[in-house]
Amino acid sequence: MKPLGPIPQGYETKDGQLAIGGKTARDLVAEGGDTPLFVYSRELLDRRMADLRAAMPDRVGINYAIKANPFAPVLEHMAGLVDGFDIASGGELTMAQAAGLDPEKISFAGPGKRDAELEAAIRVGVTLNVESEGEARRAFAIGERIGATPRMALRVNPDFELRGSGMKMGGGAKPFGIDQDRVPALAKELIGAGAEWRGLHIFTGSQALSADAIIEAQANVLELAAQLADEIGEALPKLNMGGGIGIPYFSGDEPVDITAVGRALDDHIADLPAALNDTDLCIELGRYLVGEAGVYLTEIVDRKESHGSTYLVTDGGLHHQLAASGNFGTVVRRNYPLAIATKFGAEPAEEANVVGCLCTPLDRLADKAHLPVAEVGDLVAVFCAGAYGATASPSAFLGQGAAREILV
Repeated sequence: MKPLGPIPQGYETKDGQLAIGGKTARDLVAEGGDTPLFVYSRELLDRRMADLRAAMPDRVGINYAIKANPFAPVLEHMAGLVDGFDIASGGELTMAQAAGLDPEKISFAGPGKRDAELEAAIRVGVTLNVESEGEARRAFAIGERIGATPRMALRVNPDFELRGSGMKMGGGAKPFGIDQDRVPALAKELIGAGAEWRGLHIFTGSQALSADAIIEAQANVLELAAQLADEIGEALPKLNMGGGIGIPYFSGDEPVDITAVGRALDDHIADLPAALNDTDLCIELGRYLVGEAGVYLTEIVDRKESHGSTYLVTDGGLHHQLAASGNFGTVVRRNYPLAIATKFGAEPAEEANVVGCLCTPLDRLADKAHLPVAEVGDLVAVFCAGAYGATASPSAFLGQGAAREILV
C-alpha cells in the first residue's frame, strides 16, 4: 500500500459526501454540468489570504502569479484580495485585462517575450521585469516607435538559490533574469535612456516547504537588493522578493510555518539598509494562494480486476492533472491527496489503483491506495488541484479536451 497525501484543512462532509461551500460533490457536478470538473472554493481563498495577511508584515504587499490559476472568476475574486498581479505571457495579459485587472498593478516576467507581447504591455502601462540586455533594448525601441515610455524593472539571477525548492530559478547559469554582476550597468543604461525605473525582481525558486530555507532566501534577497541599489546609485522604487512558499502534496509533507516566515521578515524589515528605506516590498505567490482551494472531481466509469489488483477507471486523468499523475517533474511517483468524494469520511476497506481514461500507462491518479470500496458512478476527488492543473496539463492529448471549472 502507498500512502495518500494529506487532505488540506477546510473541507467538509455532508450527507456522506465531500462538501465545498455547503454543496455536496454530486450537487457540484450538477452545477458544473458534468465531470471532469475543477471546483475552486471562495471560502478557502479568503481564508488563505487572511492567514497570510495576519502573518506578513504590513509593509509587504502580496502579488498573485496568475500562471497558477488564470480562471477568470478566480482572477476577479483575487483582485479584491491581493495588491498586484504577475504575468508571464501576452496571453495572460489578455486574460488579466478581460478580468478587469488594473494594468498598473501588473508586472510581466519570463524569458523570450516577443515584440508583440512587449508592445501590448508597454501600451497599457504594465511593468516589464526585463530578463536580458537584448530584451531591454527591444523594449526601448518599441517604446520609441509607439511613443510610450516603458516601465522597467530588472529580473536578477542571484548567485544564491532557494534551498530545497522544487524548481530552482536562481543561482548559476539560468535562462531567467540577468546575472547579478551585470545588473548595475544595465540599470544605469535604462535610467539614463529615460525608462520609468521600477526596481528589481529577485525570484529564487518555488515549492519550498522549509521555513528556514525561505527565511534565509528572503534575507539574502534583501541584502542583494541593497547592494545593487548602492551600485546603481538610485533608490529602488520596488522590490519583488519572489515567493517560493510551497504546499504539502505528499505523505510526510508538512505545511510551511508561515508565522515564523513573517516574524523573521518583520525583523529584517526593522533593520533594513538605508538603500531600501523607501522601497515598496512585495512577495509573489501562486500555488500557495490557490493550490489548496481547488479540487478535481472525476467519475468512476469502470471497476476492473487484473492479476489480483483493483483498478478504478475514471473519466479524468493526467490530461487535467499532470502533476498528480507524477509526470510533471517528479522523479519518484507519490500519491497526491485523493478521496472517494461520494464516500467521504468512510473507512478504507480495500487497496485500489485509480487511473484515468487515457490509453497510456502514465495515466495514474493513485497507486495502491487504501480507499473505501468504490463502484461505477462514484466520484473521485483529487485535492491540491487549485494550481497548475487545468492550464499546466495536456488537455488536448488524445482529443479529450478541457475540464469544466467553477468557483463556489
